[in-house]
Amino acid sequence: MNKKFEPLFEKVALPNKVELKNRFVLAPLTHVSSHDDGTISDVEINYMEQRSKDVGLAISAASNVTDLGKAFPGQPSVAHDSDLDGLKRLAKAMKKNGAKAIVQIHHGGAQSLPYLTPNGDVAAPSPVTLQSFDEKGEHDARTITHEEIEQTITAFGEATRRVIEAGFDGVEIHGANHYLIHQFVSPYYNRRDDEWGENKLKFPMRVVDEVVNTAKTYAEDTFIVGYRFSPEEAETPGISMEITEELVKNLINKSLDYLHVSLMDIHAKTREGKYQGEERIKLLHQWIDGRMPLIGIGSIFTAEQALEAVESNNVELLALGREILLDHRFINKIQNGKEEEIMSEFDPYREDYHDLPLDLWKQFNDGFYPLPRTDEK
Repeated sequence: MNKKFEPLFEKVALPNKVELKNRFVLAPLTHVSSHDDGTISDVEINYMEQRSKDVGLAISAASNVTDLGKAFPGQPSVAHDSDLDGLKRLAKAMKKNGAKAIVQIHHGGAQSLPYLTPNGDVAAPSPVTLQSFDEKGEHDARTITHEEIEQTITAFGEATRRVIEAGFDGVEIHGANHYLIHQFVSPYYNRRDDEWGENKLKFPMRVVDEVVNTAKTYAEDTFIVGYRFSPEEAETPGISMEITEELVKNLINKSLDYLHVSLMDIHAKTREGKYQGEERIKLLHQWIDGRMPLIGIGSIFTAEQALEAVESNNVELLALGREILLDHRFINKIQNGKEEEIMSEFDPYREDYHDLPLDLWKQFNDGFYPLPRTDEK
């Protein structure tokens, strides 16, 4: 290995004393490859084992905690005890080469897809009409009831219990990307005039407490609990960096082991408000103030970009998303001094399809996700 890349392979200790073997994280990536009922498929096992083998922390695709929260075709489920057999296989595959294996627990809220939910039902903090994922048109989401809110909080706890029973090392609470937890924080999605609207952090904090308490009840002290969030949204009025500052300062007082910011570009700057023009990642790191590691992500396609992100001292851990899909040997190539051989562009003519599940390769080929391509030069 080129000596300058050694900082990428330093071990990282979490607050619960668990040690990660390096700074790399497999981002939670939608792979549309689980069975229709949410159980784990053989294709998914192979894909997740490949992408987990070299990272210190591997996070599964967003996994729905209730049937009402299903937001993707081929989405894995942690909503039922009947999901356990497949989850046990997945945990074993992800942990095979020394990574700590995490399940991202998720509820789509307004973004749930009517063609996947019971009776086409979709519920959100407040009524909203929107188009989500692969839909051709819009759908309506109704107001989630107080009783359903309490049931959903309990479901996050039950999902955590299943993750523990399946043998995973932890969970990541999905509070980002316009899904249910994010929606409760957002003044765009949450226009309620009850306790869940007056205090927009009440729902995410209740979910965190439910998950943490479940882990304390059923798991060892080494069980990892993380939280992912989006720092700003384009909607008006939407989540601002000022709102995120309040969120982060609440989260760092919880028994969490890391925070994970969702960004398309790790160097993205604040859109508006009193922090306008400042790098989001730098602000977040300042607010966390060393209480727990911050995972950064966004447009890391080369070894040099990875190194620069870590040496900025604004992140302790670096998640790989689109790049680890293009080349699952990304980390191995850096470790073996072959960083010049890294594939950083999507090649639609590769016979191995980048070792992607076919449905995911088709989404890449159709331009579903923005990424560099060999056929657009």
